[in-house]
Amino acid sequence: MKFEPHGKHLIAGEWKAGNTTFTSEPAHGPNYDFPVGTPELVDSACQAAEEAFWSYGYSTRKERAVFLNTIADEIEARAEAITEIGSQETGLPEARLEGERGRTTGQLRLFASHILAGDYLDIRHDKELPDRAPIPRPDLKMIQRPIGPVAVFGASNFPLAFSTAGGDTASALAAGCPVVVKGHSAHPGTGEIIAEAIKAAIEKCGVHPGVFSLIQGGKRDVGTALVQHPLINAVGFTGSLAGGRALFDLCAQRPEPIPFFGELGSVNPMFLLPAAVASRGRDLAAGWAGSLTMGAGQFCTNPGIAILIDGPDADAFSEAVTKALEGTGPQTMLTDGIAKAYRDGRDRISGARGVKELLTTTCNMRKATPYLYETTGQGWLENEELGEEVFGPLGLIVRVKDQAEMVEVAKNLQGQLTCTLHMDDADTSIAKKLMPVLERKAGRVLANGFPTGVEVCDAMVHGGPYPASTNFGATSVGTLAIRRFLRPVCYQNVPTSLLPENIE
Repeated sequence: MKFEPHGKHLIAGEWKAGNTTFTSEPAHGPNYDFPVGTPELVDSACQAAEEAFWSYGYSTRKERAVFLNTIADEIEARAEAITEIGSQETGLPEARLEGERGRTTGQLRLFASHILAGDYLDIRHDKELPDRAPIPRPDLKMIQRPIGPVAVFGASNFPLAFSTAGGDTASALAAGCPVVVKGHSAHPGTGEIIAEAIKAAIEKCGVHPGVFSLIQGGKRDVGTALVQHPLINAVGFTGSLAGGRALFDLCAQRPEPIPFFGELGSVNPMFLLPAAVASRGRDLAAGWAGSLTMGAGQFCTNPGIAILIDGPDADAFSEAVTKALEGTGPQTMLTDGIAKAYRDGRDRISGARGVKELLTTTCNMRKATPYLYETTGQGWLENEELGEEVFGPLGLIVRVKDQAEMVEVAKNLQGQLTCTLHMDDADTSIAKKLMPVLERKAGRVLANGFPTGVEVCDAMVHGGPYPASTNFGATSVGTLAIRRFLRPVCYQNVPTSLLPENIE
């Protein structure tokens, strides 16, 4: 299937051109013109989403499951074309995009199965107690209900799994919420072909076309109009700390504040405990180098920090990591802007007081090469900037003087998506001291693994305390993500004929 973008927004089932355009900047291949979004288009999409909610929000779980599976089918029907334009726009290898497409369709099908099972509804029933003294109890039933239209911002680093039909969109549609997507300008053609797949599914399933809209391009005014539109009830976002915090503040400043579910960034620290470093330090070094440079380090769970106790074993570990990283060639980054931000982060770290360079390379234009630095535990504690994310294959080793300082470093971490323990049985004592700290700092705690790669399943938590995310009680990956777009409603003495379909 050959795909050539037509360069239009999708608003409530209709392709809409724009008065002004922007030109895509692919890593390779042809560029195309796409329309620039406007607040007026945002309003049209939100009005259509609200209209769609009156039918879609009250559709059956089976109907929504069929719709989600049909979207997955339509995406797979465009598989080769999606891979081709996705690779052109982002520079990601075809194998990576094929895997990400499978994750995208897989999570759509997972949510279809999840809503059919019905457990997410959390139905509760307290039967009436008419003879209870001194006050009778009424009949009380509770169920989770969809909140209404939701806004989703596409992510730069996952053009499929976190963008147009990604996890935020899938979980919102599963809940019964129409979605308005602001596409990411780094991959507008990929966004358009996925929107085509969703449009085809809407038509096949007879769903109200306002259930999904895609607005391309646009600057801050479009994002502002979307999060502040009175018909939007929640926002899903994956992106930078600065951009996410600005949108979060706008959501809070609305006359009717709404939840902002932002995944903003993390350095994903690893704690390498003494016995593990002594017995398999070189293997840990090789594993870290591979995880750090995977996908040019452009994963939100990229482990940028390694913390270990100073000494000969730390010397050997540093040497092994340096050697492993030296053989890594240049990799194409997702955008010119991300590449520049990576170089700026490199300059910030290398210029910090008390930081030693272990590996420096040449990083030009849109190509990224790895960097490795080292500091002391005290140096880390005295410089908050060292704990800020550098999006790319840059690693920092923190050498602490003893176990007490390792725990102190952990206590001074900001919120993280992940924290990792590399340990052997002999490390259990220090691991037990760290665990209560790490579980307060991160949404996912790992042992003897690397955090790159997020399983889409029931138990996954992809979130954490701020600034990893703006809502520590939520996840953007896994079936629990649906809870972001639901709210509990209690029905007191309401006749069965008026209750939602799932309450008996």
